[in-house]
Amino acid sequence: MLTINGLTVRLGGRTILDRASASLPPKSRVGLIGRNGAGKSTLMKVMIGQLEADDGGIEMPRRTRVGYIAQEAPSGTATPFDTVLAADTERADLLAASETEQDPDKLADIHERLIAIDAYTAPARAARILIGLGFDEAMQGAPLDSFSGGWKMRVALAALLFSNPDLLLLDEPSNHLDLEATMWLESFLRAYPGQLVVISHERDLLNNVVDHILHLEGGKVTLYAGGYDAFERQRAERAAQLAAARAAQDAQRAKLQDYVARNSARASTAKQAQSRAKQLARMQPIAAISEDPSLVFDFPTPADELKPPLITLDLASVGYTPGEPVLRRLNLRIDPDDRIALLGRNGNGKTTLARLLAAQLKPEEGGMAFAGKMRVGYFTQYQVEELDGDDTPLGHMARVMTGKTPGAVRAQLGRFGFTGNKATTEVGKLSGGERARLALALITREAPHLLILDEPTNHLDVDAREALVQALNGFDGAVLIVSHDRHMLELSADRLVLVDDGTARDFDGSMDDYVAFILGKGAANDDAKSAPAKSKDAKLARQEAAKAREAQAVLRKTAKDHEARAGKLAQQMSAIDRAMFDPTGAEPALAKLTMSELSQRRGKLAAELETVEAAWMAALEAIEEAAA
Repeated sequence: MLTINGLTVRLGGRTILDRASASLPPKSRVGLIGRNGAGKSTLMKVMIGQLEADDGGIEMPRRTRVGYIAQEAPSGTATPFDTVLAADTERADLLAASETEQDPDKLADIHERLIAIDAYTAPARAARILIGLGFDEAMQGAPLDSFSGGWKMRVALAALLFSNPDLLLLDEPSNHLDLEATMWLESFLRAYPGQLVVISHERDLLNNVVDHILHLEGGKVTLYAGGYDAFERQRAERAAQLAAARAAQDAQRAKLQDYVARNSARASTAKQAQSRAKQLARMQPIAAISEDPSLVFDFPTPADELKPPLITLDLASVGYTPGEPVLRRLNLRIDPDDRIALLGRNGNGKTTLARLLAAQLKPEEGGMAFAGKMRVGYFTQYQVEELDGDDTPLGHMARVMTGKTPGAVRAQLGRFGFTGNKATTEVGKLSGGERARLALALITREAPHLLILDEPTNHLDVDAREALVQALNGFDGAVLIVSHDRHMLELSADRLVLVDDGTARDFDGSMDDYVAFILGKGAANDDAKSAPAKSKDAKLARQEAAKAREAQAVLRKTAKDHEARAGKLAQQMSAIDRAMFDPTGAEPALAKLTMSELSQRRGKLAAELETVEAAWMAALEAIEEAAA
């Protein structure tokens, strides 16, 4: 059992953990969650002894082998395969000893121990883990220094998993993984024999792997049984209970305050009033479950509608070096109402295809056609990293919205939660999630017809991801997403495109089909590179989802038209009111009318406004019903 006892940690004068306490059951799989900046990584660093607590501590059984990924990725001329094998230090020491030991009895003991720890199957286990994380045979034998930082962190993760510690600690393990490697990791962790504590914002991982949720908020930790969905249900029930308790307390407080106010001055009741006043002083306020009002994503709707298709690829090829295309014979059409998820392992060309569609690359061969006046908003992690830490969100937005009014600049920032002081806070002081929201605000400033989002969730917590999904589903343009967050893809995309084997093609199935295909559970045919058999039910479901979204788009446009008409009618009525009150300052056309004519015209406008507002309200109700 791992026990957190009254743990207090202060960093930079700020209390991160405040007398936090919890007991994690033996062999439990715990998801450590909380808003960005809540202190999750701090708590994990205390677990491994990297940080010293100011008070309290963490207890675990003696000789517990704790596994945690170091901050620095492995490097050098060693191969991923050798690096993973070396992570089992006992095996390495025993094998080295077996080469030099002369005593037959000691040598027998060494070989007996090697058999006990399953040392001779270690190479096969290491290879399986590396394959699961995306390393083919050639990559396993290449030097570490030939890989990018992200792939080196995969090697570090593979080494940690291979070392098989008693307590496995993982901090956002899927950040450097693609969807396929993330699904493999889930499968691996479900069968992990030791205790697991994982910091993650992946809803699917938190539902499929963990059996407890440790929620960190306000410096305190609360342990919930079950996965993330169970945590949400329990938290909602707790919120309702807290709200009821606060309402009861507020009523009691008001009653006591009223009694004290009415009876303090009367000698006969002064003593009772003093008693009530002491009760008020001792009454501790019940804290509400905190919500973040700045957690906002609101993509602007393109004012000019474009006819389909937005983009057409006709046997197009694209790459970075002339004569060496990454993708060939691309046939793809994107329409204004498309919601597309790009699938495929990292390195297969998803980002290359996204850059082609964003017009950052040109086809070497074949045809590519764009709808006239089409605007594209393209999000990548590089945009988050390249933000000027010394500048503010307001400064960033003002630079790219040259010529726009300060109100328009502020309005675009407000769509993504940057209001008040947040708009003038230095970017370097913003959280990773806030910087990602700023990047999204910047790339959507011109109300694009097509959003291309390449791993938009890397810095977002679970609540922020849900807010992003809702915003995408309310967006009237087309969306193309690359993400390792399966939950987000399932809720946001109704068309799957597999980028594999040097080309891209529609994957005719659901996300469940794709998971089965990747994990080899029978959904694929005998050819490992071919798509699974068609899923008529999944295809029908996607078609129905597209129809429903199209119907919602029609309703939103209808509501928008009614709103605009209501605004114009209200302006016309205001102009008539001014003319009736002050004829000398009236508009020329209205100044010519008599009071009776003005009154009649106003009556007609009022009647029309009532009809339009009723239609507007009906459209809004229809939108809510369709979304339910």
